[in-house]
Amino acid sequence: MLAIILKGLMNKIETRLAEKKDAEYIALLGRITFTETFGHFFRDKKDLLNYYNSTFSVEKIEKSIAKPNNIFWISFADRLPVGYAKLKLNSKSKFIESKKVCQLQKIYVLKDFLSKKIGLELQNRLLNKAKELKFKQIWLSVLNSNERAIRFYKKNGFKNIGNHDFQIGKESFEFVAMQKAL
Repeated sequence: MLAIILKGLMNKIETRLAEKKDAEYIALLGRITFTETFGHFFRDKKDLLNYYNSTFSVEKIEKSIAKPNNIFWISFADRLPVGYAKLKLNSKSKFIESKKVCQLQKIYVLKDFLSKKIGLELQNRLLNKAKELKFKQIWLSVLNSNERAIRFYKKNGFKNIGNHDFQIGKESFEFVAMQKAL
């Protein structure tokens, strides 16, 4: 039903820096896009709900937006929120020795809007900000089975630098760490 409603939009896309008032949108987008990407991996839906409550609560997002080391962007299609990104400044990785490193921590776009190149717009804003702030390297983690995202990042100059695990409840996920020189 959401797909039918969203497809009727004319799709005037706007991307801007997120503010504290956008926390409700980002929390909701986080829950929906996380479900679209990872929901099918969870055998126990209680683990998924616990993760939502700890990661995508409005209060947690408000606090994250307020931190000086975090920069968020939000994208709208016809004034409806459809995606967001988060850049974490001064975020070291065990795979990178550089001191001037930041992390592309999140880029999530609602599945029905992936073809609109909103992810690319969010990534470009994020990379331009990292360059403007004189960072030398940027890194990210992507689920090793998320071939679409891995292809997207490789096409945009990211290279594999290692692997790591991430645990949510009873589920263990394998991620690929990728980096790009700025």
